[in-house]
Order: sequence, then structure tokens, then C-alpha cells
Amino acid sequence: MDFPPLHIHPPQTTHTHTAILLHGRGSNGPEFAEELFSSLISKNKNLPDCLPSWRWVFPTARDRWAVAFEEDICAWFDAYSLTNIQERQELQVEGLRESVAHILGILEAEIALMSGDASRVYPGGISQGMATALWTVFCASGTRRIQRRLGGILGFCGWLPFADDLEGLIRAHQAQSESRIQIQHLVSRFFVQTIGLKPNPEEEASGDPTASSVPPILTTPVLLGHDTDDAFVSVELGQQALRVLKEVMDLGHIEWVGYSGADNEGHWIKEPEAFDRILAFLAGSSSEE
Repeated sequence: MDFPPLHIHPPQTTHTHTAILLHGRGSNGPEFAEELFSSLISKNKNLPDCLPSWRWVFPTARDRWAVAFEEDICAWFDAYSLTNIQERQELQVEGLRESVAHILGILEAEIALMSGDASRVYPGGISQGMATALWTVFCASGTRRIQRRLGGILGFCGWLPFADDLEGLIRAHQAQSESRIQIQHLVSRFFVQTIGLKPNPEEEASGDPTASSVPPILTTPVLLGHDTDDAFVSVELGQQALRVLKEVMDLGHIEWVGYSGADNEGHWIKEPEAFDRILAFLAGSSSEE
């Protein structure tokens, strides 16, 4: 079964940048776009009005069986529990493999539209969409399908699947006094091997622990945010994702925005403060006001 068509909000002027934004579980691309663009920044404008040269791409996940709920749900993968993220985490593998492969293809296509300039493309998402976007970036590193720095990565109210395993892996290799670069490559390999994603046959296999350079995609700037009162995905899970990223990405380019009082019982982006941060993060690279 194919993934549903992309929902695309075209640029209002000459196309200069693209954002690829993933919805949360139970939503879809058009719904997420409508909710996102109905939210305003302090200038009483929405993101497309402030960034008229941007193309906004909203993929939609497949419907898949949710074991815990015993029904089909539009989701990037099956997450059995968000109170104990290690419980039945093997259920996530199939969906992550399918969804990461799909989003990787979209990411590559959007980079091609920018004449190969990956620094003009920004993946991200909310909740389960954030989880999938982060996995896509690390799998892009692990497969070496994208060997350039992206413009930025956005994530709100989300988490990182297999984060406990990743923190254990990082601690173990730090205890062996392995270098940060070696750990970066080993972590990238973990993502690819965990979901059984095959490297592009035309690319060199990833994860060489003797590598001497940082994978360029891991120098991409990151903006993560979370409501401290999120009733659906705890802020502690967002902070755990932040910890992992700080260990394997460029520390100078990771931002965290905490807030409270967002809509949907805290499971949303605070308006207008957090949207102001998103605009500043995006406009900082595009020089648009």
C-alpha cells in the first residue's frame, strides 16, 4: 500500500526553501497544515506570510494497526506505550522502516528541487512526527544517502524511539574512551541496523568506527520544544531526545524551548512565543523577515 499524496502549500514568491513537516498520530498532512497555519506569531501573521518564498510539504502517514488500541490509526509507526517507552518497542520497527524510507525519498526529492542545496531544506514534525523526522535524519547519516548539512531540524512535543538503548550505547562507548566522532558513526549505524534499512547500493556502507570526520548531516542546527504540562507526551521524553542529540550532534547548534499553557492539554506549540522561536530559527538562515 502506498502512502497518501503529499499536501503542499506552494511558495508565494520565488522558491528558496522547503520545510517538510510530519503530523502526529491520528492526524494527517492537510489537518496538520491547517492547524499550523492557523497559529500566529507576535506580528499577527502565520508562518507562510512571514516566509513567502518557502514551500511547505506535509506528508501523511499510512493507516496501520495499533496493538494497544486494537484499531487502525493513521500513524508513522505503532507506539505501544508512552509511559514506558521500552514496552513492546519492537512494534515500532516495521513502521519506522517504512516511514523513514518514505520520508528519505521526499527529503531527497526536495533537495533536488533546490539544485542539490540541502541547506535549504528543513525536516521536522510534532509528536510522533518529530520522532520519525529525527529517525529519518539519523538514517540519512547511517546510509550516507544525504552527505550534506541540512538547513535545520524542527521537533515539538515529541520523543526519540529507542532512546534508552541509545543512551546505553553512548555511555558504553564513552566508558571505552572512544571519540565523539566514533560514537557519532556508531549511533548512525544503530539507527540503520535497528530497523533493517538497507544502505543505498551506490553509497559506501555507514558507521565506520575508524572514521575521522563528522557526518555533515549531524552538524545540522536543531530546534526542539515541549510544553512542561504536555498530557500526552511527557516533557521528560522530549528532554531525553535532547540529551541524545547533544551527544551526537553539533552542540553549538541545538536549541531548546520550554513553555507551558499550550492548547490541546499542552500537546501543541505555544502561541505566539514558540512560533516566534520557529520563525527566528527558520528566518535566521533565509534572511527573510
